[in-house]
Amino acid sequence: MKSIYPISSLFNVKKLRSLLSFGVKGYLAEIGWFVAYKNKASVNFNNDPIPWFSYSFIDFMQNRLNKQQKVFEFGSGNSTRYFAHKCATIISAEHDKEWYEAGIKDKPENAIIMLLPLDSDGAYCRAAQQINNRYDIIIVDGRDRVNCAIQSVNALSEKGVLILDDSEREKYQEARIFLQKEGFKELSFSGISPGFFYRKATSVFYKDGNCFDI
Repeated sequence: MKSIYPISSLFNVKKLRSLLSFGVKGYLAEIGWFVAYKNKASVNFNNDPIPWFSYSFIDFMQNRLNKQQKVFEFGSGNSTRYFAHKCATIISAEHDKEWYEAGIKDKPENAIIMLLPLDSDGAYCRAAQQINNRYDIIIVDGRDRVNCAIQSVNALSEKGVLILDDSEREKYQEARIFLQKEGFKELSFSGISPGFFYRKATSVFYKDGNCFDI
């Protein structure tokens, strides 16, 4: 996911800390929100890459990842590096050429980033199933998200889960309805995300016996 910062540029990090009366302590400091805001990147307190999910979902997910899991994601970035570090492999579908070229410069060895044309309901949204693999985790955080979610169901492993970011948005409700009709349960985590200060949601869709043990 690419960075668009809604907070006025008049507020630098020092002024923002003072305004919120947190200084170097408090929740925002602990989770690295100020670091992410300052660097305009999805990073934690140590400047390590993290996904642009809600912090509440990152907290829930991080101890459920392991080196046996195969991951596919729509939309590359710091999430690619994060999951490459935590999981066995990750394949990312990216439509933006500049973002793709930036990503492949320092991509981890166990990561593959594919540059695909973005056509609604086209090759991009079908990327996960076209590779003829099964994934424990599929992340829908790029473009054409409704179609990505619909087309990715058959690419999940028996224990697979699907993560839909920004699941609170009206334009993604069709994906939520489809997944629920397919027998998936939804667990949604709302709150702020790295460097942003508005409420968003990240949802995980799962069935019994899933790799997240929920």
